[in-house]
Amino acid sequence: MTPSELLRLVISDERDVFLLRQRGRQVAAAIGLDGQDQVRVATALSDIGRELVRQDVRATAVFRTRRGSAPALLVELTWQAVVSGSGPGWDTARRLMNALVMTSTGVTLVKNVPHGIVLDEGLLGELRETSTGTSALDELRAQNQELLETLENLEGKSKELERLNDELEETNRGVVALYQELSEELEQTNQGVVALYAELDAKSAELRDAASARIRFWSNISHELRAPINSVVGLTRLLGGPGGDPMTDDQRHHVDLINESAATLLALVNELLDTAKAESGSLQPRMAPVALDYVVTQLRSAVRPMLRSGDVQLVVDALPALRPLVTDETMLVRILRNVLSNAVKFTRRGEIRFTAAEGPGPDEIRFVVTDTGIGIPPEEQSRVFEEFYQVPNALQIGASGTGLGLSYARKLAEILGGTLSLSSTPGEGTEVVLTLPSAADEFVQPAAVECALIADGDEKCREQLREALAGIATEVVEAEDGRSALNLAKERRPDLVLLSASAPLMSGSAVLSVLRLDPDLAGVPVVIVCGDDPGGLARSVHGLGAAMLHEARISPETVSRAIRDAQLTARRTDTR
Repeated sequence: MTPSELLRLVISDERDVFLLRQRGRQVAAAIGLDGQDQVRVATALSDIGRELVRQDVRATAVFRTRRGSAPALLVELTWQAVVSGSGPGWDTARRLMNALVMTSTGVTLVKNVPHGIVLDEGLLGELRETSTGTSALDELRAQNQELLETLENLEGKSKELERLNDELEETNRGVVALYQELSEELEQTNQGVVALYAELDAKSAELRDAASARIRFWSNISHELRAPINSVVGLTRLLGGPGGDPMTDDQRHHVDLINESAATLLALVNELLDTAKAESGSLQPRMAPVALDYVVTQLRSAVRPMLRSGDVQLVVDALPALRPLVTDETMLVRILRNVLSNAVKFTRRGEIRFTAAEGPGPDEIRFVVTDTGIGIPPEEQSRVFEEFYQVPNALQIGASGTGLGLSYARKLAEILGGTLSLSSTPGEGTEVVLTLPSAADEFVQPAAVECALIADGDEKCREQLREALAGIATEVVEAEDGRSALNLAKERRPDLVLLSASAPLMSGSAVLSVLRLDPDLAGVPVVIVCGDDPGGLARSVHGLGAAMLHEARISPETVSRAIRDAQLTARRTDTR
């Protein structure tokens, strides 16, 4: 927008300078500038006017307004002589005005109007009609009054500044006191956390010792029982064999009962021993390609003699074309046999159906066993996988077993890297689903990672692990204790963690527990490196989705296998 002219003056001597200062203050007031800005405009014009008079330069001053998005007061001073734009007066004007634009024939002073221009037409009219200003004495009085007001304003601001400084000082003292208090509380909290970790480590050690003692008890009892039971089975077979003494029908019946009871007892003892091995982590799968048609034939032959009567039919669906399955065949057969055995026990009529198909995941195979049995109440379905638990029902009275079958089957499924789930409707039947990874290429080499973290107090062990990670991890970072490892994990966000079970300050299992509670680190593959007889450690480690590695058998092959198992477990946990 074109600036509009408000007032025009001619400056040729000192009296004109007084008038210029006076008109500058009055015009600034007429367009809405506050008292401080009025003084700034007047002082700037006065100093430049004196510079011009001192150089004997005649000039014309034109006051204009600029509207629009950047409203401002413009004072244009023009002359026909050569003028030097340097000196104290010019420096003062540059400090007091928002802009000072020099040309060869003049200068334009700019003072912004922050809240917009509001013209006082009455005051401007008086200024235009009056060609002379007040006397020099009056102007001097006005300047003195402005100076006094400025000094009073500065004094008031100085007092306000002192008050604010006092408040700030008081606030700083409060902040320092609060910081000290928080620091003390944080230190106490840290001490409590350290004590809690120490207590957790102690409790974990106690639990591991108790679990180890229980497993040893089961194993010892199982071994002790198997010898006499095998003797009973062998003797009864000799008695009923073709070379034995003749027996009456009652005697032969009694011997057959003894043989059946001994065989049942031997099967229960073997199941108990296998459960103890699975819980201790000593059951290691032997991965190999599996011929599913042969497995199905085995299961059909084993289950058909167990059927109660002709009212129950075993239906095995034809195998579809499936991708190759690489797993432990013995463990797979034991899982499916346990599940089918349960279906036979609790189905009085109808059918038991076995199906194998592609799994829900791209590299999975799904085995399904359905029956038309008595079913399981909803409140009992969460407990059927507990050890030694048997669902109360009418058929349970005549069914042998210890309640270990499904618990043992689920442990085997987890060892194989799969899952075992159950759904049931009372009076209609039960469906049990076993899902296992199938792709053979997943059993060759672990996926490469960017950053791997090793935590072990033994430097030699760290060196072995670091060498074994060559070709797997681009970067390897190390910690000498569990607490440092946890801090480093939160800082670096590694793609793989290898923890010593006996790491100083915090054990590997304690660090693993904390990692699994952190949303950002819960899915990181973890390998726990332990010594002999891990006891209950194996159960807790597998329960938290980590793999285990024996510290005496560290090699590139064993480390690769452990990392691969940890990655597969972490991947399945994420998908669930």
